[in-house]
Amino acid sequence: MRFLKSFLFIAVIAILGFSSLNVQAQSFSDNGKTSRSDIERKVFKEILKLPYYGVFDNIAYKVDGDTVTLYGKVLRPTTKSSAENVVEDINGVKNVVNNIEVLPLSGFDDSIRYRTLRTFANNGGSLYRYFLGVNPSVKIIVDNGHVSLEGYVANRGDYNLANILANGVSGVFSVDNNLIVENEKIR
Repeated sequence: MRFLKSFLFIAVIAILGFSSLNVQAQSFSDNGKTSRSDIERKVFKEILKLPYYGVFDNIAYKVDGDTVTLYGKVLRPTTKSSAENVVEDINGVKNVVNNIEVLPLSGFDDSIRYRTLRTFANNGGSLYRYFLGVNPSVKIIVDNGHVSLEGYVANRGDYNLANILANGVSGVFSVDNNLIVENEKIR
């Protein structure tokens, strides 16, 4: 019992002693400037957190100093404006150029989107894995019957399979396969 009282007394003294220490933190950034890689990382993170950003939207960006330029195509006008708003709020960003295109409303395009996704999920073998999670690595962009595949795949076989399956979806006029194969050297 005496040991417990001594331990509690020492613990209280230690807590009071440590809480009265004045800790000064120093920022290692140079006069509040944010590096390009920090801005790129924050832009990427904020775009992923957009509420309606999904498999049928594609947003790309370019950082040039304190200016961020947004590119791509999205289904909803709110996604375009939300992307601009969240990027404007990032520390170190002074200007945002929003070149995101809002895709036109079309029941025909919607049916192609869902048929393409269903084809990839059901008949695509290993392609379904690219559509899992918050940020699918493959994006399906449909504009007036023309399909663009954007994003990353693991190997050349998945690249070719995605191209074949997208071309086989009824109603598709053309397919632009802009998928990038990871770990493949650019020639």
